[in-house]
Amino acid sequence: MPLVPPLHSGALAFIRIRICRMNEQQSHREFDNLLEASPIKPPPMVRVVLLNDDFTPMDFVIVVLQKFFGLAGDKATTVMLKVHREGRAVCGIYPRDVAATKVRQVLLFAKTHQHPLACVMEEN
Repeated sequence: MPLVPPLHSGALAFIRIRICRMNEQQSHREFDNLLEASPIKPPPMVRVVLLNDDFTPMDFVIVVLQKFFGLAGDKATTVMLKVHREGRAVCGIYPRDVAATKVRQVLLFAKTHQHPLACVMEEN
């Protein structure tokens, strides 16, 4: 039976590092293969829509559009007039969780200011 000389601690450390690197490279390849096999889909987008009512002042609707949807004065006025004339207007298109947050914020803000302004989400 051949005698194998014992490995010194430096050689053992080198072997451990090499094995770790090989495992790490294998893990990276497996992860890359997984990503290629199942591409990440963008989140579903939904529209946030303001609905007209006969009681909410136009100025309040403009404030809502500026505060929660980041619309500039002219764009906010255009969207407000569309809500007024057509009964509804899209304020923005967002991922579902962002849209749900915006709807809740608008409804709470309107309720706090005692306005019946309605805001809903619709599938895009």
